[in-house]
Amino acid sequence: MSAQIIDGKAVAQDAIAKVKAGAEALAEAHGIVPGLAVVLVGEDPASQVYVASKGRMAKECGFHSVQHTLPADTTQDDLLALIASLNADPAVHGILVQLPLPAGLDERTTIAAIDPAKDVDGLHDISIGRLASGQMDKTLVPCTPKGCMVLLESVYPDGISGLDAVVVGRSNLVGRPVAALLQHANATVTIAHSRTRELPELCRRADVLVAAIGRPEFIKGEWIKPGATVIDVGINRIPAPERGEGKTRLVGDVEFASAAERAAAITPVPGGVGPMTIAMLMANTLNAAERSVG
Repeated sequence: MSAQIIDGKAVAQDAIAKVKAGAEALAEAHGIVPGLAVVLVGEDPASQVYVASKGRMAKECGFHSVQHTLPADTTQDDLLALIASLNADPAVHGILVQLPLPAGLDERTTIAAIDPAKDVDGLHDISIGRLASGQMDKTLVPCTPKGCMVLLESVYPDGISGLDAVVVGRSNLVGRPVAALLQHANATVTIAHSRTRELPELCRRADVLVAAIGRPEFIKGEWIKPGATVIDVGINRIPAPERGEGKTRLVGDVEFASAAERAAAITPVPGGVGPMTIAMLMANTLNAAERSVG
């Protein structure tokens, strides 16, 4: 048995097409162009790549796209002042502060300063609280967990109600919010982590397994229930000497080849959850712009 490979790029392209259509409709009906402001502090190369790709995609969707690049020695007060000005700017509907921040800047303080109505990353305490209490219509859902759910919809068009779901990982970025979304979709959800006892046994019960533990190929193929759907959120760079000296390759948190022999459907790494994250950021920005006009 060989699993269906869930094509995150194709699903993301569909989502982007819907965002473009939604942005055009909003402009026609209300004369409003969705605005996304991305704030980058410091010189982290990976963050620079992410921010550039977010800006490109925002322009492709027809958005008003703004980037604020601040030096690494920016003070907390200066960063909060910039966020306050973006909160007050009616042309900006979504504010994203690229993480991680340089040493000396506090992430929670920074995120808490963003207007929850413009919190397109879904990381504000109010956003998290609304998600946890099931107020999906009043909050912006974190992008990667939201992307996981859209990928599941492509496998289960009739929904996942009643299925057993296991989430391996309990981070605020992925594990906890994706568990809340799975519960909202009426799955029976277990959150596991690196200290869970008899983790392989638990994974074998899952109709839907979401791996978000941040350890390369941690989840083995024999842990997968035959016929399950596996969503692998992990992105880990490991040495690949077979490609030449000093070369690396990307792998997920799941041992892909052996898992694909047992699963009915599985996301690859790269090309699975990754492309969904930026697509959902665009969807959240459109959503925030639509809500701004009621």
